[in-house]
Amino acid sequence: MKTRIFLHKLANWEYWPQQIVYIPVYLQWIWYSLRARSVFFFNASNPSIKNGGFFMESKKEIYDMLPIGTYPKTSFVAMEMSAEEAIDSFQISKIDFPVIAKPNMGQRGTAVKKLHSLDEISAYAKRATFDFLIQECIPFENEIGIFYVRYPHEQLGKITGIVAKEFLSVTGDGVSTIEKLLQKDFRHAMQASAIAKEIGAGMHEILPMGKKRKLVPFGNHIRGSKFTDASHLITPKLVEAINAICLEIPDFYFGRLDVMFENWRDLENGKKYAIIEINGASSEPTHIYDPKHSIFFGWKELTRHLRYMFEIASINKRKGVSYLSRKDGIREYREYVAHNKKFVDF
Repeated sequence: MKTRIFLHKLANWEYWPQQIVYIPVYLQWIWYSLRARSVFFFNASNPSIKNGGFFMESKKEIYDMLPIGTYPKTSFVAMEMSAEEAIDSFQISKIDFPVIAKPNMGQRGTAVKKLHSLDEISAYAKRATFDFLIQECIPFENEIGIFYVRYPHEQLGKITGIVAKEFLSVTGDGVSTIEKLLQKDFRHAMQASAIAKEIGAGMHEILPMGKKRKLVPFGNHIRGSKFTDASHLITPKLVEAINAICLEIPDFYFGRLDVMFENWRDLENGKKYAIIEINGASSEPTHIYDPKHSIFFGWKELTRHLRYMFEIASINKRKGVSYLSRKDGIREYREYVAHNKKFVDF
């Protein structure tokens, strides 16, 4: 099975190492850095977010800029807090179980867990060597990523891509264990080890015929979600609704909104949705990972979005926003690398 998975990953570029996929982007970045006379020009793309949202940005600080009611109920737990203090803070927030715990500074689904009890919150808090958030689980079944771009001199931005996310789930046949069901799909099989760590003996459970079980409660490509390009669903009404939200965020011009929602009609009307996260300068146009797209499509979209970011940063620079200095940029990057080591084997 390992050999078959390796060959599958080799044949499907969505699984290739980022260092390979991003080769054209690195070259483009060098060119823009020379023009900007700064490698760290990205921070000017979203002046109100630390480092433009490229690294070390606080999710809590971004939530605090959003209108109340547009994001999940959230409890902040500082690294210095004891497990008992974390539970006290959570109980004050009056969030119902189950909940999602995730790092306040983190990317790509690292250390994100679904918790079902105070004991599990306590265990998470004892392990965490970082600030984290506890959030309510949003009941909506649909999740998308909406990439938003707006030039600083414009009042109407645009949606440059939408990705629909299919959570990693299995459907029972009345005979096979969850472990066996995972092996029937390469995308799922690659997550078997990670899921086994989460559910343990649950891997041997046999689901009844037709019973569907969601094994990863959030839409993350690295954690096995299937991404499909839903950009054809962009409408003027949806653009207007998303633009209205983004205008509420001070100096936000470039990034991806991860949104859960009930249905498309309500979303277009600004109803029955929740913003799970807002990603800034480090955002990927994740619709490129639709299996139907070629690597050439991916390169086109990645370089197109880097151009947007550079142009926005350049405009803001002319308006007086400073680029991150070389000294500060190197320091922030080192802190980012050290911070990410906290998630190894979490």
